[in-house]
Amino acid sequence: MIHPEDRIPHAPLPLRPKLTWPGGARIAVWVCPNIEHYEFVPAAIRQRDPWPRTPHPDVLSYSLKDYGNRAGVWRVMEVLDAHGIRGSVSFSMAVGDMFPEVLDAMLARDWDVFSHGLFNTRYHWGLSEDEERAEIAASVEGWRRLTGRQLRGWFSPAGSNTLATPDLVAEAGISYVCDLYHDDQPTPVRVRSGRLVSLPYQMDLNDAVAIAAGAMEGEEFAQSARDAFDTLYAEGEAQPRVFCLALHPYLIGRPHRIRYLDEILAYLRRHDGVWFATGAEMADWYLAHHHDAALQP
Repeated sequence: MIHPEDRIPHAPLPLRPKLTWPGGARIAVWVCPNIEHYEFVPAAIRQRDPWPRTPHPDVLSYSLKDYGNRAGVWRVMEVLDAHGIRGSVSFSMAVGDMFPEVLDAMLARDWDVFSHGLFNTRYHWGLSEDEERAEIAASVEGWRRLTGRQLRGWFSPAGSNTLATPDLVAEAGISYVCDLYHDDQPTPVRVRSGRLVSLPYQMDLNDAVAIAAGAMEGEEFAQSARDAFDTLYAEGEAQPRVFCLALHPYLIGRPHRIRYLDEILAYLRRHDGVWFATGAEMADWYLAHHHDAALQP
């Protein structure tokens, strides 16, 4: 295995060659709804209980998450449709079989998908390399069975990636990974075979962290999104950036919050020089134009 400290070449952002985006855009924007499923009675996990409240089953916590696939996701889809934006979905693969209406709606909109594992209650911490390889293969094979397509991206369930994850997803033919939160631009990841790019994903500008943890509500979340975009947009004139909006329909899709998603997207669309991209589009562009040079010492 490649040593973790050697995975990504260190390159201070101001000293890098200039990143380019299609049409000379100064910023790429991707909107990432997490369409997940949490098992009602999940198997015991090695390092962490998926439902920390006892006794089990935790009906309250399960039902709060279940709201996303029953009601919230449809509001999120309507808002993205209104702004002509395609989502890049962090997708629990089990949703495709359990809630086919959700999958059909995603496919009808030509949304991009990156796997968030089979369920968001099946963590990868502590798996052997062969066990993790099998979990990744199950997602790849599941997506091919559901759609006939190769899975393009990966985000370990609940962020439970291991030190072997980059090698294993590249080995499986996956192009991009969202397990790292270290940059405002795509970066190449050294892997044993193939090529892999890390795309900027957000853990702080993420409703599951900001809102679910009680740090803020919808209005403050929308202001934080505008603040982040303004900074990245200004910096992007000299060195283009990526803006990620990480969402969960069971949170942002609630009736009292959905207006703030509409406000955020309307604000973004008022700016010139913005490329509204999917994860696969960003990965393809970066791999074609920047990846190999960025790996050079």
